[in-house]
Amino acid sequence: MHDNACCFFCHRTINETDELRTKITEVVERLIKDENVDTFLFGSKSQFASLCLKLVTKLKEKYPHIKRIYVRAEFPIINESYTAYLLKSYDETYYPKKLHGTGRAAYVERNYEKINKSKYCIIYYNEQNVLAGFKSGTKIALDYAIKKGRNIILLD
Repeated sequence: MHDNACCFFCHRTINETDELRTKITEVVERLIKDENVDTFLFGSKSQFASLCLKLVTKLKEKYPHIKRIYVRAEFPIINESYTAYLLKSYDETYYPKKLHGTGRAAYVERNYEKINKSKYCIIYYNEQNVLAGFKSGTKIALDYAIKKGRNIILLD
């Protein structure tokens, strides 16, 4: 675990509001200023990840020392053009070796990787989705983060 790292999780789709953008910005800025968080781990495949990346990138103008890292769940080896494409939005990218051969579980394993490397997890969680029977990678990630004793910041 890295004391200065934070990751993000959410359902694939969200209701993006000014209130949510403000809440995320305030939480991330507080972590940077008060908890010395300087590393933010991102995945893909969700509106929430894209929103958080956009907001952290905006905060990077004020806090240029922070790093945005994209943890890939696919493509263990990437070519120079894809690397260049990713590095337009992120400061680093990597593919965890333990994901090799995990198949459909790659996204769950990638989320475990992000949690294992983070002290803080910002999670936008809608329990109604889970109660309605939706399969939830977010619930799996939340349960794992709790089990690992991470500092969880729940947004709703």
